[in-house]
Amino acid sequence: MKGHNYSYKPVKKKKKNLSVVKQLKKKQSSHHFTKKNKLNKVTRLHSVYQSKLTSKKWRLPTILTLSVLIMFILVIPTIVVLPFGSSEQEGTVVGAKEMKEETVETASSPFTVKVKRTATEKVENIPLEDYIAGVIAAEMPAEFELEALKAQALAARTYTINHLLHGEKNEEYDVTDTVEHQVYKSDDELLKQWGSEYSEKMNKIKEAVNATKGKILTYKEAPITAAFFSTSNGYTENSEDYWDNELPYLRSVKSPWDKESPKYLNQDTFTIQEVETALGITLPKDKPAYIEESRTESGRVKEIGIEGNSFSGREVREKLNLKSSDFKIKQNNGHFVFTTEGFGHGIGMSQYGANFMAKEGKTYEDIVHHYYKDVKISTVNETAPTLVSK
Repeated sequence: MKGHNYSYKPVKKKKKNLSVVKQLKKKQSSHHFTKKNKLNKVTRLHSVYQSKLTSKKWRLPTILTLSVLIMFILVIPTIVVLPFGSSEQEGTVVGAKEMKEETVETASSPFTVKVKRTATEKVENIPLEDYIAGVIAAEMPAEFELEALKAQALAARTYTINHLLHGEKNEEYDVTDTVEHQVYKSDDELLKQWGSEYSEKMNKIKEAVNATKGKILTYKEAPITAAFFSTSNGYTENSEDYWDNELPYLRSVKSPWDKESPKYLNQDTFTIQEVETALGITLPKDKPAYIEESRTESGRVKEIGIEGNSFSGREVREKLNLKSSDFKIKQNNGHFVFTTEGFGHGIGMSQYGANFMAKEGKTYEDIVHHYYKDVKISTVNETAPTLVSK
């Protein structure tokens, strides 16, 4: 057929797109991996869940056990304490009782002492040796040497017996708990004062009391006036130089150790008006007052004249509340400066002197024989049978 030019072209087979095939296979593979991954994840979750279930099975009894233990630790002590008192104060009382129980017992006493307590105005019947322990605790530092405490026990017991036999009588009581007789403190007062140190200090004092049980100082078979004081000026005082009576066993003796006492030196300053008021005198304002004095054997002021007004050293000490009757006066810019040496009346046993003697190795017998001349150590039974038989 003319006019038509037909050329023959062989038909080519279409080739598959390799990239698409690869993507399809990859997709199928990925889908298979994801499915496998999901299965693995489910397996793992199941394993964890099973593990948690097992853990919970163990954890529950553990928690219950711990809860019970906590209940016993916290709740049970509260239940135990509550019947005995819920306040902090009651807990303190229990502790106080325990501390008292830890102290040693004082030796038995032949009789009781009727003590008027100034705080309550009541009279308490206190066994003699317990009373002596309370006096020592109030009158002498518990830190002092044991031998000094023993000497104090002897002096305090002697004073008590002498007062009961020869002192001023009162129908209601034997003694007060003040310096009028001897200062006394009860266990409760000392516990409050000493706190956690109570047992240690009280045991030491009671040891001193028990070691001297029933012992007193006598002169010619009669109990002495066993005076004592804190610190001397280096010498004790003759009784008649401060009191009215001359007592042969209360003689002035050396006490050089007292200069080491923290209470040896003191200074007080007064205005002219304060001195005038205390002594009941009139003093010049424009010039120093005229003063003259005499002193005792021990160096304390015996008599003093101030602008023609005469006083004993004791009177000036007590009216101005000075530490000692060994004083020196300096006038300065309208003021009187009193410098004192020693602390107390100075008669009998120096407490600080006794302590320094004990530190040097002296016994309580050495101490009392130094401060009380020509005395004997006797017993209450021998000296005061009438008191013992009550």
